[in-house]
Amino acid sequence: MILYNRVRMRLARLLCATIPAFIVAGASAQEDFPNKPIRMVVPFAPGGETDIFCRAITQRLGEVLGQNIIVDNRAGATGIVGSEHVARSAPDGYTLIFGTAATHALNVAVFKTLPYHPLRDFEPVAFVGSVPLVVFTHPSMPSNLKEFIAELKANPGKYSYGAAGSSTSHLGIELLKNAAGFNAVHVPYKGTGPALQDTVSGQVQFMGGSIGVGLPMLQAGRVHALGVMGRQRMSSAPNVPTFAEAGMPMEVGTWNVVMAPRGTPRPVVDRLNAAINKVLGEAPIRAKLDTYGITPVADSTPASTAAHIHREIVRWGEAFKLSGAQQQ
Repeated sequence: MILYNRVRMRLARLLCATIPAFIVAGASAQEDFPNKPIRMVVPFAPGGETDIFCRAITQRLGEVLGQNIIVDNRAGATGIVGSEHVARSAPDGYTLIFGTAATHALNVAVFKTLPYHPLRDFEPVAFVGSVPLVVFTHPSMPSNLKEFIAELKANPGKYSYGAAGSSTSHLGIELLKNAAGFNAVHVPYKGTGPALQDTVSGQVQFMGGSIGVGLPMLQAGRVHALGVMGRQRMSSAPNVPTFAEAGMPMEVGTWNVVMAPRGTPRPVVDRLNAAINKVLGEAPIRAKLDTYGITPVADSTPASTAAHIHREIVRWGEAFKLSGAQQQ
């Protein structure tokens, strides 16, 4: 019995000595963050607006953090593949997602079940910016909104449009169809980049996307732009009218957030937030983003990011019902 008690006491002393060591090691790892490259998952194909936005800031963000930021495109299932991957990654700050209105709000309404929850399975890091939807058309289509709608009404079902399935661009076009009273066939793509390629070739006649995706083709005359679903014209495409100017007020667009897996330590989240806000506040970065029609936000907090996502889950849920689309 005496020997048993001595052994138990030694084990207790050893445990008490070990626990602080683990705590110190954990605290040290957080203070040293980051000490290796960070992977930023873009849950859509290369060339789309999310990919463009992410790549526009990652080099500078890596310089501020002192580590490379590796952009990892994991497209599939309207962003679900990439989102689930990050949600199930180690909560250490080295795997992040460049999330969107689709992955972190709209998907809640679109799918009956999701393998992740936009808030419960993630730590909000920063709200990084927003971008309005632009409707691009093949040059063979009418070049103004009124004539475009008249053509589609006169030939219902003849034309098709491209968009990532159940994305904000998809929903935006569905809302336009309902408001204008025309019909067109939806052709789903993994991202707006591939949809743009088929709009240029005429495989589909129009699509929704950001100005950053379509601007080079617009400037080359390979696509036209009917209008911007935003409050004002964009400096990068000043000749493209808003939908309100064309007689149909509509405000539809997407936004982007950086999220980490749930359980990521708060000091790591705060370090990332501070670095992202610094980058988004720099004049050269803001000028670059402006050319893509992106409005950056340089003062978000994890709390304000979470509140924004919560509001948007409600808003997109209502918009999804109004669109008449069916849950998947």
